[in-house]
Parts: sequence; structure tokens; C-alpha cells
Amino acid sequence: MDVFSGYNQIWMAPRDEENTTFITHNITYYYKVMSFGLKNAGVTYQRLVNRMFKDQVRRNMEIYVDDMIVKSRKTETHLSDLAETFHTLRKYKMRLNPTKCTFGITSGKFLGFIVHQRGIDANPDKIKTIQEMQSPRTIKEVQQLTCRLVALSRFISRAGDKSSTFFRALKSAKDFRWTLECEEAFRQLKSHIEHLPQLASVRDGEPLGLYLTTSDLANSSVMVTLDKAGQRPIYYTSHVLAGPELRYPP
Repeated sequence: MDVFSGYNQIWMAPRDEENTTFITHNITYYYKVMSFGLKNAGVTYQRLVNRMFKDQVRRNMEIYVDDMIVKSRKTETHLSDLAETFHTLRKYKMRLNPTKCTFGITSGKFLGFIVHQRGIDANPDKIKTIQEMQSPRTIKEVQQLTCRLVALSRFISRAGDKSSTFFRALKSAKDFRWTLECEEAFRQLKSHIEHLPQLASVRDGEPLGLYLTTSDLANSSVMVTLDKAGQRPIYYTSHVLAGPELRYPP
């Protein structure tokens, strides 16, 4: 669901209205509602929706600014979850934009990820963008590559190790060279992202296994469990810390 002009649904404190004054060719105006562009406007709005839906967030809702998802583990509970959400919206008189709302779907994009009933997948558009990239020839192109990797990092095992070559290239900005080592790492990265794991939410009481990997450059961790058939692993979380000077005691 998408909120209709969400910032404008928050009233300004009367003492602060004059601080939003702007001048036109024949008259002066000021805002009575929170406008876009004000400092901390985004934080203020996020704090508002977090307080409004504090009993639902993480349980049957996820919210990022004006984008809201009502989620249900079972089809038969979805209507009651929606009813609870609409009750809160009416209580605080918040309006939605009906042209940007979709109901009763089993999958969709949210914050750059593909969310569906089986879990969370990486956005195929972001994977395709990296796979279609030519080998970087400038510092700016390497920076574009590393930024795109950040969006997929939680799906890539040992992402710190796999991208360390690119970060070392960035450090040598004055004498930048795309070496054979960089080219091989780039080729292996493209091959690896063709088959990325699926992330899933943790169920209450479900046993998890924690796997750790450490090297001179990175520290990675992932929690996994088996699917209902007890065969393939499902990845829950993946966290990577990387740094050129990171070292571990013997």
C-alpha cells in the first residue's frame, strides 16, 4: 500500500509554520502541513508510522516511509490483517493512494527485493545489471560496481572476500589499473550471482545452524536450516564485515 502525499498528512506545529514561508511574485505563503525538503521530514514521518502501527510492525506489517506491506502467513488470516490495518488508518485519519495499492498478491518488489510466500529473493534486474556490465576501465566504473554489489551483499557468501580485489583497486586511484586479478574476480562474481540463495523469515521454535567464515579480509556469518524435505538449506541472514586492515588473533 502507498500513502497519499504522506508528508502532507502531518500538521506543522503552529509556532513553526512561519519557518516554512516562501515568496511568490505577489504574495507570501507558509505551509500548515509538513512539506518535502524540510530537514528530518523523513525521520519524522517514519517515527509517526512506527508509532501508529507499533502493534503490527514485524508481526503482520513492514513499513518503510510511505510504503507499507501487510503480510500474512496464511491466506485465511489476510482479511483480518487488512481489517486491523484499515482500522488504524481510520483512527489516525491517514489516506492511501488507491492507484498505487495492490491487494491479494503472493509476490512483489519491496525496497529492491522480491518478496513472496517462500521467502526473499534478490532483484533479478540488479543481477542482470552486473552480468551485463563491461569490465571497468575507470575508478568511477569500479565505484559503480561496488555500489551494485552492496545491494546484493546479503545474498553473496563471503562477499567481502569476493569483492576485496575491487576495493584494493579503488585505493590505488592515482595509479589505477584493471589487472588480470581484477578481471578474474569479476568473471567469478558474474558466475556466482547466477544462483543466489533465498532468504526466509525465522519461525518460532525453529532450530537454526550458525556458520562462520573468517579470513584476513572479512568476517562472514549465515544462519541456515533445512526445508520441510530436510534436503536443501534455506539462508536466513548473511552479514559481512570487510576492511583492508582487518586482522584476527591466531
